[in-house]
Amino acid sequence: MNSATAHKTESSSSLRIRRAREADAAVLCAAERETARIPGRLVSQPQELHEAAFVCKIGELAEAGSYLVAERDGSIVAHGLLEPASPLAGVAHVRSLTVVVHPGHTGRGIGTVLLRALLDWARATVSVERIELRVRAGNEAAIHLYKKCGFSEESRFRKRIKLADGNCLDDIGMTWFRS
Repeated sequence: MNSATAHKTESSSSLRIRRAREADAAVLCAAERETARIPGRLVSQPQELHEAAFVCKIGELAEAGSYLVAERDGSIVAHGLLEPASPLAGVAHVRSLTVVVHPGHTGRGIGTVLLRALLDWARATVSVERIELRVRAGNEAAIHLYKKCGFSEESRFRKRIKLADGNCLDDIGMTWFRS
């Protein structure tokens, strides 16, 4: 995605999708820390997320993938990325997907707009044939979004994610294929 794109969400507010910049790292890290506090949303714990890692990832994906943010009224409300699954040639056609709609902005169609922009990038990138993701079994809104955008369940990792309270969640592997 080379230029900013205006989209309309279900609430009819304008949403701007653009490439992530290194200057966005602090906002993205803070949003993921807040999201990580919600049991079953992210695998990471808040203290495991560091701004420097976001700066590095944004830089890496400027050439090797896609890292996008969604802005509403000048504030970042979501981010998503497609990154190479591995540096190995045998899986060079595979990307891993992450989408995070920031707390306070869920349920407004933002994830749909952002995911569709990432899929547009994937369709325009001939080398991308398969996209993989993992989502917690209890995250019904995310599972619905992924299915709506063409992903299907491929695997289930039983009791893979251990929550702070000791309970475990299944992790669902989903995939999208270039048609």
